[in-house]
Amino acid sequence: MHIYNDLQPKRYNLGSVLRYTARFFGEQILHGQVADQMEEHSNSEDQGDSASNSVDTKKRRILIGVTGAVGAVAGIGAVTPFVMSMFPSERARAAGAPLEVDVGNIEPGMMITEEWRGKPVWILHRTAEMIEAVRKSDDKVADPDSRLPMQPDYAQNELRSIKPDYLVLVGICTHLGCSPSQKLEAGEASGLGAEWLGGFFCPCHGSRFDLAGRVYKGALAPANLDVPPHTFLTDTRVLIGEDRKGA
Repeated sequence: MHIYNDLQPKRYNLGSVLRYTARFFGEQILHGQVADQMEEHSNSEDQGDSASNSVDTKKRRILIGVTGAVGAVAGIGAVTPFVMSMFPSERARAAGAPLEVDVGNIEPGMMITEEWRGKPVWILHRTAEMIEAVRKSDDKVADPDSRLPMQPDYAQNELRSIKPDYLVLVGICTHLGCSPSQKLEAGEASGLGAEWLGGFFCPCHGSRFDLAGRVYKGALAPANLDVPPHTFLTDTRVLIGEDRKGA
């Protein structure tokens, strides 16, 4: 119940405060206008007080301007709760609210990191060479067929993904919870040797994972990296945290 309450849209009191403020000032201004009218009537009987009439006119103009400004601010305050309720709070995201991500701007060979349930989620746009590297790694990894339940059923395949070119992983090592480094480049440039085909490396205890998040044989990590529930809403928009069938 406590989590559920935290996930409810926040109730903002700004609109109410401003509306009451506007009402208060409006009443004060109304009383002031009545007093001005009474004074003006009195002054009309005394034509010698033209300077006072000029001052009263300026005062009324100022008060009218203040009324408009307060009313405008009150209107903004009233709309604010509705606008803000359209966006999930940071607490809601951390507690597991689905996260929609636009992957259309991720260049092939590049990876971005998002946050879901307080965990880093990697989205890698794999190139054709990367996909081929996954297939070449079958004899190097401990669980090539992803038999351990570290992914939804729809991602229990060689590439561990819905779409071959997009990999979605939770970036937390299955050994002690460290966050591995990306070593996407193959060969010596990665610092992991000429035979390295690209993937991820956990510097804490040396566990290695291929470009599908599958753990290498002999690593201290007991399982592949986790694939979170996700679905593609369109070809370029992925929803992390829900399993419904995507595009």
